[in-house]
Amino acid sequence: MTEPFKNLFNISVIGNMAEHFQRHWQDFDQQGFLDAASYQLETLELKARSQQITAAMSRYLPDNFEQAGHILLASLAPESKEAAPELQQEVSIGSNGISGWAVMPIGDYVGLHGLAHHDLSMSLLNAMTRRFTSEFSIRFFLLASPEETLNALKSWLKDDNKHVRRLISEGTRPRLPWAMQLPSFIQDPAPVIELLEALKDDQEEYVRRSVANNLNDIAKDHPDLVADIAEKWMQDADANRQKLIRHACRTLLKQGNRKALDVFGYAQPKLDNIKLEIHDEQVRLNNHLEFSLLFESTSKEDQTLMIDYVIHHQKKNGKITPKVFKWKKATLAAGKQVSMSKKHPFKTITTRVYYAGLHEVEILVNGQSIAKSGFFLSTN
Repeated sequence: MTEPFKNLFNISVIGNMAEHFQRHWQDFDQQGFLDAASYQLETLELKARSQQITAAMSRYLPDNFEQAGHILLASLAPESKEAAPELQQEVSIGSNGISGWAVMPIGDYVGLHGLAHHDLSMSLLNAMTRRFTSEFSIRFFLLASPEETLNALKSWLKDDNKHVRRLISEGTRPRLPWAMQLPSFIQDPAPVIELLEALKDDQEEYVRRSVANNLNDIAKDHPDLVADIAEKWMQDADANRQKLIRHACRTLLKQGNRKALDVFGYAQPKLDNIKLEIHDEQVRLNNHLEFSLLFESTSKEDQTLMIDYVIHHQKKNGKITPKVFKWKKATLAAGKQVSMSKKHPFKTITTRVYYAGLHEVEILVNGQSIAKSGFFLSTN
């Protein structure tokens, strides 16, 4: 059985953190910290465990933030430029110091206690992001002192370390999952876009993908703005930038945003003789919905098509909610016909509750609905 994700923070990890803190501050109460940080640990999920470790640090590290900051810096493992601090990696605490997920509560400590010590805090977060990530903790400073923090991020744009450059784009995402939102950037993303502009052709895909994710966040509140940026960036774009733009526009393309579709050459489709057939209009949970689609081109030119389908799910309150699924991209020759089929699973999963009743499947071609048909889902 796979180890629960929350167990990234465990008694052994907390004890090792305590040893490193004590090594660099002889007055550190290792046992007191261990008891506080591990209190009823088995009842807590990952984020709550991290927060409890942070609270224990607040209690047992020196009240003087400058002294505490130097203890934390000295406790970090030596920098490894090759190790990617991606969130899937394990906690890493060796005899040479702290890295990996164990940096997460340390970053929160800096965010909670370092606001009055901006320069030292920026140095700490810069060092920590090289060993894990500071994308969550940098947000304390973007909320409290945005101009000063943006200036620090700008000064890191040419940093040799890819993890520092990624922090610039990932830390400023307005709607970063697991993290505090940045309301001022949700309202006006211009300061963020300035940073993304400078990183869009970064040599590392690791950084460029973060730029794309940031733009995708912005698109949720400013769709036409991101579509305009996509159009601008697409000019003279190499393959790497084109990939970035497509990933940045994934939500817009699913939503059928006309500007974004035009950027990728998905014009209004010219189709006729459209037929959507559901093979079995009674679908049981943990089985498949099978359907087929037939249409032909009425254009005198080849058409670039992005074919998606939407499942309109029945909810507990009787309302219907849509979810778009990617299907196929194709070039349809002038006057030609296409036939395709699909099996869509209705399997029990933890992220969705299925309710019995009328559902619908809808076909989108280049963001335009061309067909829709109903089926009944049974959960018995």
